[in-house]
Amino acid sequence: MKKTLLATGIALSLMSFNAPVALAKEAKAVAATQALSSGIDLNNMNKKVRAQDDFYRHMNGLWLETFEMPADKSNYGAFTRLAEESREHVKAIINDVSKALNAPGTAEQKIADLYKTYMATEAIESNGISAIQGELDKIAGLKSNKDLSEYMGYADIYNTAPLGMYVYIDQKKSDEHVVYIGQSGLGLPDRDYYFKDDEKTVKIQEAYVKHIGNMLTLAGVEGGAEKAKNIYALEKSLAEGQWTRIQNRDREKAYNKMSFKEFTAKVPAMDWDAWLTHTMIDKPEVVVVTQPSYLDTLNKVLKDTDMDTWKAYYTFHMISNAATSLSSDFDKENFSFYGTVLSGTTEQEPRWKRGVDLVNGIAGELVGAVYVKRHFPAEAKTRMVTMIENLRTAYGDSIKGLDWMSEETKVKALDKLAKFDPKIGYPDVWRDYTKMDINGKDLVANMKEATRFLTHRNRSKLGQPIDRTEWGMNPQTVNAYYNPTKNEIVFPAAILQPPFFNLAADEAVNYGGIGAVIGHEMGHGFDDQGSKYDGDGNLKNWWTDSDREKFEERTAKLIKQYDAFTVVDGTHVKGEFTQGENIGDLSGLSIAYKAYKANFPENTVIDGYTSDQRFFMGWAQVWMRKYRDEELLRRIDTDPHSPSEFRANGILRNLPEFYKAFDVKPGDGMYLAPEDRVKIW
Repeated sequence: MKKTLLATGIALSLMSFNAPVALAKEAKAVAATQALSSGIDLNNMNKKVRAQDDFYRHMNGLWLETFEMPADKSNYGAFTRLAEESREHVKAIINDVSKALNAPGTAEQKIADLYKTYMATEAIESNGISAIQGELDKIAGLKSNKDLSEYMGYADIYNTAPLGMYVYIDQKKSDEHVVYIGQSGLGLPDRDYYFKDDEKTVKIQEAYVKHIGNMLTLAGVEGGAEKAKNIYALEKSLAEGQWTRIQNRDREKAYNKMSFKEFTAKVPAMDWDAWLTHTMIDKPEVVVVTQPSYLDTLNKVLKDTDMDTWKAYYTFHMISNAATSLSSDFDKENFSFYGTVLSGTTEQEPRWKRGVDLVNGIAGELVGAVYVKRHFPAEAKTRMVTMIENLRTAYGDSIKGLDWMSEETKVKALDKLAKFDPKIGYPDVWRDYTKMDINGKDLVANMKEATRFLTHRNRSKLGQPIDRTEWGMNPQTVNAYYNPTKNEIVFPAAILQPPFFNLAADEAVNYGGIGAVIGHEMGHGFDDQGSKYDGDGNLKNWWTDSDREKFEERTAKLIKQYDAFTVVDGTHVKGEFTQGENIGDLSGLSIAYKAYKANFPENTVIDGYTSDQRFFMGWAQVWMRKYRDEELLRRIDTDPHSPSEFRANGILRNLPEFYKAFDVKPGDGMYLAPEDRVKIW
């Protein structure tokens, strides 16, 4: 992944399978005393498209036909709309703290000065390439293999390097941290971009080489066009040995623990003592190498590539990584390739939006602490606790009733389910930014300092206890995640809004929206890779061989279904690449339905639709999204999530309850024969 600018809830105590009775009664009492809406946006529907033929377009068709994609967006949907609202809220927070005279070192001062230096365009234009001249001089001064090796360790933090290092939880000893080392160093989104020979990809390859040359020329580097060809050739040689995204999904094959001596022996062309100089870490005893066969390629490239090519490579990547903090000529050239060529976006977002993203990325929890006070009602957290436990109960009941899984494996699956640690809204311990030194004058200096701070924060975890309170997303992020090494499901505050979660709506739409999101994240604990971790977060097989085989028979059918879906110019979705997310969607929606029916069995009618119909309508409206063709094709190669249309329709075709709710029959577009439908959990 391309770096940018030199850089890269309360934890609830676990509860039993039975939902808290008091909370469940409270939710039902509230529902009974309020005139609740359906929560369905009827204005987006195209009723000329039958629900039985294309439910996604039935629900979202009018919006898809009439919505005009903003020039600064490569895609737009329900997630985007909420993310835009979140940015407006964060902008207001930044503006408020910027009005005051903030004491040095305070959270307010750091927030204000980060934003201030990014918005100081006159100073940025005046500085031009000189803002990173010191970094470019470091590269120009490389002479020996020792110099290059030392710089590669430095570049892993502040530039781009063919090998990346980070500290994270040991996947086989989840109470310890370990150093991970893996492939890196490419400027295109994926290694496959260097080898595909279809017309569209060839044009991207040619545009990338031209872009490299343009960036070098803007920086005053002589012979930029010729150097660009050499840089591309170097990246392609690295890409030849890199694992594909499908290979990288296999958690067992990507876990290769070895002593540091064993690891370094595989790349003798590197001076490892020099490499360690800037890594902010002592020589580790052991490392986990995620793509061991790539080390052979790296060693060969190190031996075969001359120093001038390495210097050109690092010069380009330093300029590229810093481009959004340099003068507008670099910024625009960077956008023309990464924004327009790769994603089809015709205009950059306003600078203030990019400034908000910068603050969120560097000091997100400083802003997040204010965000939750202003925008996250306590009732949302209470309702989420109830929903999560209702889904946990439903998941447990479903596991107990599986006809393909043995009792031996069920016991371990239920143990893992019981150990899910849900986190809602915001962390109960906020991140400490005291040692990040931000000033109000120099954007590039601030970005380098932020990179140093965040890298040191990560690498200082080695040898320290696991922080179970730490979050991987900011509260103002519209998303959710499952972390297998902590066995936690996490729901930031910003996603707990309509259409996902509507406090003023009937529960059918909430269970079809955020309920399915909860189920999706739980489902990741039982998808093709998450299911390889036990309840304590260890990569450990808890399956019988027979049960695993039966599980994989079912996932293979789901892979086949998604392989058949096509997008632009007949390009197929990659069912194997997206299977983890597809399993999460299938599990999530089916379990959310079970939880909804168990707790709200009454079949009410609102806006002319039954409870069951509104549940599935709630699911479909969440996935309303438009893409530019370039962006959709990029995602097929790089995004493990299927396009939104197939996340909606592809799952519904497998659920008998959907057929009953909308009277789907043979011959309808949404129909799948019973023997072709997939039920896993």
